[in-house]
Amino acid sequence: MRIRRTRGRYLQLLLLAGLLALGGCMLGPDFQRSAYQGPDRYRFDTAAPDTVLNLRWWELMNDPVLDTLITIALNENKDVLIAAQRVEAARANIGYTKAERWPDVYVSGGVKGSGLSGNVSSSFAITPEFSWEIGFWGKYRRMNEAAQADYLATEYAKRMVQISLVSSVASTYFAILAAKDQLAIARNTLASRDSGLLIMKDKYAGGIIALMDLNQAQIQRDVAAAAVPAYKRIVALNENALSILLGRMPATILTGKPFHKHSYEMNIPPGIPSQLLERRPDILQAEAQYRAMNAQIGVAEALRWPSLSLTGALGAASSDLTSLNAIGLSWSVGASIFSPLFQFGQNKRRVEMARANAQASLLQYEKTVQQAFREVEDALTSISNYREELIAQESRTVTAIESETLAHIRYDEGSTTYLEVLEQQRASFSAQLDVLTTRLNLVNSYILLYKALGGGWLSPQEEKSYGK
Repeated sequence: MRIRRTRGRYLQLLLLAGLLALGGCMLGPDFQRSAYQGPDRYRFDTAAPDTVLNLRWWELMNDPVLDTLITIALNENKDVLIAAQRVEAARANIGYTKAERWPDVYVSGGVKGSGLSGNVSSSFAITPEFSWEIGFWGKYRRMNEAAQADYLATEYAKRMVQISLVSSVASTYFAILAAKDQLAIARNTLASRDSGLLIMKDKYAGGIIALMDLNQAQIQRDVAAAAVPAYKRIVALNENALSILLGRMPATILTGKPFHKHSYEMNIPPGIPSQLLERRPDILQAEAQYRAMNAQIGVAEALRWPSLSLTGALGAASSDLTSLNAIGLSWSVGASIFSPLFQFGQNKRRVEMARANAQASLLQYEKTVQQAFREVEDALTSISNYREELIAQESRTVTAIESETLAHIRYDEGSTTYLEVLEQQRASFSAQLDVLTTRLNLVNSYILLYKALGGGWLSPQEEKSYGK
C-alpha cells in the first residue's frame, strides 16, 4: 500500500511539474529591438555634439506670456485630455488581460416551489462554480505582453500630442505677434499716406501738380488702407485658433512684448541621432506597436495547440426550505482538453497574418525613423537658409526706408517725378512687411527643429531621466 501511495505521489508530482513546464513555455519569437540606425550626424548640423537639448525649449524665447499659454494648453487642451483617457483605457486593458490568466468563479442559485392537492414542496440550491483554462504555450502572457506594449504606444501617442500642441501654441502665438507688428506698420503707413494725400490735394487745387499725381497718391493710400483689415483678420483668426488650442472658446489673446523686440536667433540644439531615436515619441510609439504585433505571433501560435480547461463546483441543496438542517453537499471536478483538429488551415493562416502584421510594424518603425531624420534635416536647412534671407531682407528694409525719405526730399526740391516717390513708397512698405515674414519663418523653423528632435513637455521625473 505504501509503495502504491508513493508511486501515486510521484505521478502527481511529475504531472504537476509537466503542467508547470508547459505553463512556462511561450511560443512565438521574443521581442528584440530593431538594429536599424540613422546616420552618424546631420548634414546641416553645426552644433557641438555635447550640447544638452533643452526640453522646455520655449523658455528660450524669454516670454512669460508664452510660458503661461503653454501651461494652460497642456492642462486644458481637449486633444491632450482625450489622449490621457486613451492612456487610462490602455492601462486598464493590462489589468483586464492579466485577469484572464486566472480562474473564473461564478455562483448560481435557485429556489423552486410546487403544490398538489394541498401538498406543498419547496427546494433551493446554491452552487459556486469555477473554470480555468491553463495558459499553456504562454498565450496569456503573450497577450499581456501585447497589452503592455499597446499601453506604452498610447503613452507615447500622448507625448506626441503634447509636443505638437506646444509647437502649435508657440507658432500661433508668434504668428499673432508678427501680424500685430505688420498691422502697426500698415496703420502707420496709412496715417502717413493720409497726410501726404491731403498735401497732394492742396497742391492739385493750387494747380501745382497734375491729376495723375493725385490719383497715384490716392492709390497708394488705398493700398495701405486695404492692408489694415487684412492683418486685423490674420490676428483675429490666429487668436481663434490659439483659443481652441488652449481648450477655450475663441477670444482675444493677451500678448507680451512685440515681435520685433523678440530674440529670434536661438542656439541650435544638438543633433545626436542616438538621442533622437530614444526621445522622439513617434519612434518609441512605432517600436511599441511593433512589440505588440510581435507578441501577437505567440498568441496565434498558441491557438494551434491543445488547451486544458479545469472546472469544478461545490453545491449545497435542500429539498425543504423550512428544514435547513436537511442541506446536502455536492461537488464535481473535471478537466477537458480542447484541441483544433482540422480547420482548413485557418490557424496556420492566423499565424501567417500575425507575422505579416509584425513585419509591417517593423517597416513602419523604420519609416518613422527615416521621416524623423528628414524632418530634422528640413528644419536645419530652413534655419540656415532663412538666416541668409533675413540678412538680405534687413539690408533691403534699411535701404528702402532711406530711399523713400530721399525720394520725398528730391520730389519736394523738384529733382524727380512723383513716380519715383511712389515706387520708393511701395518698396519701403513691402520691405517692412517682408522682413517680419522672414523673421517669423525663421522662428517657426526653430520651433520645427525642436519638435523634430523630440523636445517638449515632460514630467519632472522624466526630465531627470534625461539628465536635466
